[in-house]
Amino acid sequence: MVDDIITGLARIKWLLVIARNSTFTYKGRAVDVKQIGRELGVRYVLGGSVRRACGHVRVSGQMIDASTGAHVWAERYDRSSDDIFGLQDAIAMSAIGAIAPSLRRAEIERVKRRRSDNLDAYDLVLRAQLDVDSGMPERVRRALVLLERAIELDPAYAQGMPSLAVIMCYS
Repeated sequence: MVDDIITGLARIKWLLVIARNSTFTYKGRAVDVKQIGRELGVRYVLGGSVRRACGHVRVSGQMIDASTGAHVWAERYDRSSDDIFGLQDAIAMSAIGAIAPSLRRAEIERVKRRRSDNLDAYDLVLRAQLDVDSGMPERVRRALVLLERAIELDPAYAQGMPSLAVIMCYS
């Protein structure tokens, strides 16, 4: 099941997934997720457990933000163990389908929280926002200039990039 989930997650183009073998040193040990994140150079850690009883299987999984220790995604699956391969496929597909959007939301929120150290770039983005939202062509063009200048001042400042992308799509 782990291999199926890793394989499915690795198919997501924007997601870097490390090999399962890289995690074997942590198997069966209680290790802080933040430590795992630092040692493996990853932002998120997927963990889980499988328990069986009386013809049923319970699989629990969670995706943890290694920098904060916060849960990004968690789910529990209870199924009959009659068809173990069907069970694996169903749980893997369900987990992958839930993890991908959860990670995208977490990444968007992480980027939005980052503030620019360059106050001029911050000011330009704030000034541009009113023009972006106006819907008036001449004001939108003015916003484009402000946002491009903000990104020149601080290329890593993500706050203005979504507005800039919207303007460029409609231009």
